[in-house]
Amino acid sequence: LGEVTGGDPRLAQELRGTLIEFFAAIGVSLFLYFVFLRETRVTPGDFSQFFGSILLMYPSLKSLSRLYSQIAQARAASQRIFELLETQNAIREPARPVPLQATGSPIHFDDIHFSYGDKLVLQGIQLTVESGTMVALVGASGSGKTTLTNLLLRFYDPQKGAVRIGDTDIRDVTTRDLRARIAVVTQETILFNDTIRNNIALGRPGANNGEIEEAGKHAFAHEFILEKPNGYETVIGEKGVMLSGGQRQRIAIARAILKNAPILVLDEATSALDTESERAVQAALEELMIGRTTICIAHRLSTVQRADLIVVLDQGRIVEAGKHTELLKRGGVYQKLYELQFQS
Repeated sequence: LGEVTGGDPRLAQELRGTLIEFFAAIGVSLFLYFVFLRETRVTPGDFSQFFGSILLMYPSLKSLSRLYSQIAQARAASQRIFELLETQNAIREPARPVPLQATGSPIHFDDIHFSYGDKLVLQGIQLTVESGTMVALVGASGSGKTTLTNLLLRFYDPQKGAVRIGDTDIRDVTTRDLRARIAVVTQETILFNDTIRNNIALGRPGANNGEIEEAGKHAFAHEFILEKPNGYETVIGEKGVMLSGGQRQRIAIARAILKNAPILVLDEATSALDTESERAVQAALEELMIGRTTICIAHRLSTVQRADLIVVLDQGRIVEAGKHTELLKRGGVYQKLYELQFQS
């Protein structure tokens, strides 16, 4: 086969499969002939016709076996999907929801206690994020940073205490209304096997092309998008595999800009990027944060030095809070984290 195919392994495999099917058809034909047709008069033409019928039937039988395998896989997948659809939402919607005025309102975390099962994650968190300011949450892994923002988004409710926006307890607001007021940019950007335009448009369904491209410009994504083969109509593959990490993040930022929500949550938005990509994404984030109340979770302390307030969490408690220079002078947990990062 190697000489016939010129050493091409894929062509050799295809040829091998064809030969196997051909000789299998001959074998089946001979078997059926000797078992069922040996006593009858069969001409060479009859045998050729019978052999040809076997060859014609084989692809259909092969497709049927593949279809059975696909049905079995689909059945297993559908069971998982139905289990998810039947899961009861632990978050209860208010019986009489109130409207939420998020623009210009501070965010209050009032004596928040929260645990996952028996594991206490947040203890007595008392924090106010003033409107239009940037508050950075820093601390070791497992200190409760992401959990705090999950409570703001009402993925969970605290066992004790309340999260308020302005004077409104977020439990008195529908989750749809609440989440419409909050834009989120995370480390893992969720992108779909669709065009760049449609991925950005998820931030605000119904936005026109001009608004989508304007969001791309503010996210410093417009130039690299135009360099793609089909510009904004370029399909980026499952999870955005056709884009680099920095490009994926800028698409996510463009989506958040298009949403134009008054509250912004940034969860390790630059932690997985190289230095050059981080610079471009950080510029886009600074554009996004203008005029918005921002809660930023960061591992790289270089990204939060200009925050209006840095809150240091340790084992579910606030142990320090202040500006970058103030916290360095105190010589506490923040200074140790800073020295560990910049010495390494």
